[in-house]
This record gives sequence, C-alpha cells and structure tokens, in this order.
Amino acid sequence: MVNGATHELRVPARRLLSDALRHDLRLTGTHVGCEHGVCGACTVLVDGAPMRSCLMFAVSAEGAEVTTVEGLANPDGSLGPVQQAFAECHGLQCGFCTPGFLTTITAGLRENPTPTHEEAREMVAGNLCRCTGYQNIVKAVERAAELGS
Repeated sequence: MVNGATHELRVPARRLLSDALRHDLRLTGTHVGCEHGVCGACTVLVDGAPMRSCLMFAVSAEGAEVTTVEGLANPDGSLGPVQQAFAECHGLQCGFCTPGFLTTITAGLRENPTPTHEEAREMVAGNLCRCTGYQNIVKAVERAAELGS
C-alpha cells in the first residue's frame, strides 16, 4: 500500500525502497541524497514511522503502508498542513531536502502535536539542509502544529 493505493511489484531482492518508489512507481518526490541514510532526503513513512527509504529493501515493505511526500496532500489535492506551513514560513529554498522534512515532521507532529520550540528543533535534527539554516523549518513545525496537522 503506497499513499493509500495497493501496488503489486515484482522487484529484485536487493532493490531499495527508494528505487522502487522512484523508478517502478514513478513517485519522484522521494529524493535520494546520500544513499547512506544520513541526510534524510529519502525519508518516507512506513506504517506511520519515518524510515530512510535508501536503507530499506522494497521487499521489506510487503504488507506495510508507505506514505511518500505525494501522499501528504489533502484528498482534494490541496496542500496538507505541514506542506502549507512550509510554504507560509518559507521553510525551503532549493527544495531537495524538503520531502524528507515533510514526512519526518508529519510523523513527529502525530506523536507530539504541540511541541515546544526545543522539541520542534529536535524533531528535525536528523534531516540535513544545506540552504536554509533551519530557522524557517522550525517555524514551519510550529506553524503546522497551530494548523492542527
């Protein structure tokens, strides 16, 4: 199950989840930055938990519910609350790291819907951004919490 739709894929045993999403399902919102699980750009939600898709084999996702950045939009196609907060707070510049931040923050706010400023900073600490300096990303976490993500 990917973004609410059932998919049946036959993939080589060592195909990474990131590659299956990007190449087999054409969901290119999941970015691959470091291919070592360090940067967080490839983060997706697997059964609601953030997972580095470059570290997980696609076959390991059998029977799981995977949510990519494409699955974070509202059913009518409008921006979801975390996406809206990123836009309002200018939480992105080049955008390469953004999908990983959006999925990570979505999971973080489900676990802690009213984070303190320090908790918001901690929520994004595992994802790397080379452009923003993180200030507006943290503001976006706080704004998404206000929007009731």
